[in-house]
Amino acid sequence: MATFLEILEESELPFVLNKSTNTLTMEYGGSKVLFRALDEYERLRGPNLAWFGIDELTYTPEEAWLRLEARLRDPKAAQLCGFGVCTPKGFNWVYRRFRSEPVRGYALIEAAPFENRHLLKATPDYYERLKASYDENFYQQEVLGKYLNLQAGQVYYAFDRHENVGDFEVSADQPLLWSWDFNINPMCSVICQRDGDVILALDEIVLRTSSTPEVWEEFVQRYSKHRGGVRVYGDASGSHAQTATGTSDFKMIRQFLARNRALGGELVTAPSNPPVRDRVNAVNAHLRNALGERRLFVNRKCRELIQDFEQVCYKPDSGQIDKDSDPRRTHLSDALGYLVWQEFRPVGRVGEQGRRLM
Repeated sequence: MATFLEILEESELPFVLNKSTNTLTMEYGGSKVLFRALDEYERLRGPNLAWFGIDELTYTPEEAWLRLEARLRDPKAAQLCGFGVCTPKGFNWVYRRFRSEPVRGYALIEAAPFENRHLLKATPDYYERLKASYDENFYQQEVLGKYLNLQAGQVYYAFDRHENVGDFEVSADQPLLWSWDFNINPMCSVICQRDGDVILALDEIVLRTSSTPEVWEEFVQRYSKHRGGVRVYGDASGSHAQTATGTSDFKMIRQFLARNRALGGELVTAPSNPPVRDRVNAVNAHLRNALGERRLFVNRKCRELIQDFEQVCYKPDSGQIDKDSDPRRTHLSDALGYLVWQEFRPVGRVGEQGRRLM
């Protein structure tokens, strides 16, 4: 919407914007433009439309497209048209309707990224820089526009036991990056260190308990003498109060750090968890990016984390991570994902600003 208004102003096309209804009226001709979110697509049944356009079509429910298509019936329109722009997202309904089994009257225009001469003129190395942020499969989909099924099979497909696993020691003068997944049972956390852009997963704590204090005790037993400092990360649900204790995990962690000042600890929190898809992509990009670089390595003794990387899969035909088949799985890889996301938030998707804004 902001870009649309900017174009109108630069072109000196007068308009009136009603912010309460998100409706724009062109002063010449009286044409109206409605700006609408598509998460509640049943509300789209009302207006008669001459045209509609959807951004990020592959992340839009098919039902929303069908509701809008049914509203293309404005009797004053010289031509009725609906269109969408997107990058591929597997073999979903957009692929089926526009590519594999095209509906009559539909057309698909596919453009290679390197055709965007305007972008390359301003930032010649834009696509090369994305290779360092994306894993190879995600780069193929998001940048090169390939149709891949990234939501089936192994979640952490970039992991290779022979390449990403080794023997590593804790560096005494570097901070420990301790990341939690606040699962009820088992409660899991992973201890890492960072060397530049490289993350080393050095140790894991997996306790058949829902007691946060028991996890602290285990950590203190292992690392009470560490003087490089500690940074604590975790699932954003840790800010929610527990029913049993009336206090949150993060609050208890702050109290623990205050009582153990010799650790030099700090809590790194986020208001909400990143989308699962973005967190998984960030981890895969560190396991192996599109340049073939590996920047995430796991200590051989982190057996549960290694099994996560090798065994966590998507539920068939759902795009959702399977957390039901084996209750031991997903917790450590989730915990590590929160840390990687906080430390290395990826650049925006193609077409957005290629830099971190926050």
